[in-house]
Amino acid sequence: MSLPEVLLWQSLRQRPLGVKFRRQHPIGSFVADFFCAEANVVIEIDGIAHGMGSRPERDEIRDDWLMQCGKQVVRIPATEVLSDVQSVAESLVNLCLAAPPPSGASHLPPPPAGEDFA
Repeated sequence: MSLPEVLLWQSLRQRPLGVKFRRQHPIGSFVADFFCAEANVVIEIDGIAHGMGSRPERDEIRDDWLMQCGKQVVRIPATEVLSDVQSVAESLVNLCLAAPPPSGASHLPPPPAGEDFA
């Protein structure tokens, strides 16, 4: 885990307001930085590499696939976590508390061809 992920996990692992988060959670062949199953929210912390090369396109394909799976995807710049981890954690908790509960079906469509989600 990167430093921003470690710092955020220190807050989220405490189950703030009863909201449970998982870290490094597999969804199909993709591993989410954080996941709140009760709200069906995937949280990705994006460092500088996410803006380079083919990464933006890969992230978009991944996000589209996760949304087809019924997940809400939240991307947070690592710099934002480093500047105010508590505010980021509070915002995520509030988002998860406000999210509608996931539907009963948890169907995973096949991942896009040729994509490596690891």
